[in-house]
Amino acid sequence: MADLLIADGRVVTIGADLPRPAGCETLDARGMVVAPGLIDAHVHLRDPGFPEKETLESGAAAALRGGFTAICCMPNTNPTLDTPELIADVIERSRGLGVRIHPIGAISVGRKGEALADLSAMAEAGAIGFSDDGDSTRSSAVMRQALEWSAEHGRPIMVHCEDWTLAPRGVMNEGSVSRDLDVVGIPAAAEEIVTARDIELARLTGGWLHVLHVSTARALELVRLGKRAGAHLTAEVMPHHLLLTDAWVAGRRRFVGEDEVYPGPCPDPNAKVNPPLRRESDAVALLEGLRDGAFDILATDHAPHAPADKLGHLTRAASGMIGLEVALTLLLKLVDSGRLPLSTVIERLSTAPARLLGLPGGTLRPGTGADVVVFDPAARWEVTAETLASRSKNTPLLGLQLKGLVRATVIGGEVRYGA
Repeated sequence: MADLLIADGRVVTIGADLPRPAGCETLDARGMVVAPGLIDAHVHLRDPGFPEKETLESGAAAALRGGFTAICCMPNTNPTLDTPELIADVIERSRGLGVRIHPIGAISVGRKGEALADLSAMAEAGAIGFSDDGDSTRSSAVMRQALEWSAEHGRPIMVHCEDWTLAPRGVMNEGSVSRDLDVVGIPAAAEEIVTARDIELARLTGGWLHVLHVSTARALELVRLGKRAGAHLTAEVMPHHLLLTDAWVAGRRRFVGEDEVYPGPCPDPNAKVNPPLRRESDAVALLEGLRDGAFDILATDHAPHAPADKLGHLTRAASGMIGLEVALTLLLKLVDSGRLPLSTVIERLSTAPARLLGLPGGTLRPGTGADVVVFDPAARWEVTAETLASRSKNTPLLGLQLKGLVRATVIGGEVRYGA
């Protein structure tokens, strides 16, 4: 057991039985894990434009409850985050919310994929990267221009890979479950074709391509091949693509690698996400990619939707599920079963994104800023509307008992969340 001493917002020292200065605040973390604060490189805060789904304030509260000290928000807002003024507005309004919020600007004007946005001006205003997430950048020429800019300026071009023409009405993974439910599926090839296109453009230009939410074994293999070929390429994977499968859409809630099935709604619009939940074989392959380093980081793709967005048939329900408050507890399933070391979870969900994006945090070394998460890996809690801080409650995990609960989130030496 070791003590962590923090003063003036920075880590002073780590050791056994450290002296406690008079008047200092103490936090009892016996039996818990103390780690660098988590950093999420991929969230949707829906602000500006969609306060019924999420706001900067509610998203910050969800992040703190999930153990995140920094989050990076996507530009699919209304208006789209495609100007320096809008980037600066998010930064200004996020001050004082506890969690550090870093905006991601749009690659193309209005995220339409037709004309390159002013990346330089947005970068100067504080954008940490650029994405048309929610859609692929449809024009290969615009994607090439973005990657050429990246090669010169060193910021990531963060891509959602999907050929929308292959499944314009698709609602879930194309396969046996979609056929049983008699709904249009999204083939794995839709993701893989655009993944291949963007990797080739990264090779051509030398720009930094970051592949968002990889969900298929073949897309992962394309990432591996691109890295071996020398492309400046990084990639992320989400907890729900590691542990949930397309069977969840049909109400068969079984975590990958486990036997127990928890009955759920059939079909379940809360299990509709893009890219979709795939087959178990894909999830197993993705986990191997996380273990062997093919995936650089973990992220959540936190995608809140109001109840009205998820009503009715799958074809009318919006795609997306919340992730900030359930990411750690899901990943601890892999730790408990011996399939993933806890050190890998912390590294890919804290240290690696900090290093990759040049963000503060990701370490507890003496002299560094004190961004810390304290969690109890054995504590059980039920996922309910009441236990979630996000304004939206769209997760297929509702009603399930999970293990792993954040007890405190500390930012700059200040306890911003405590349970």
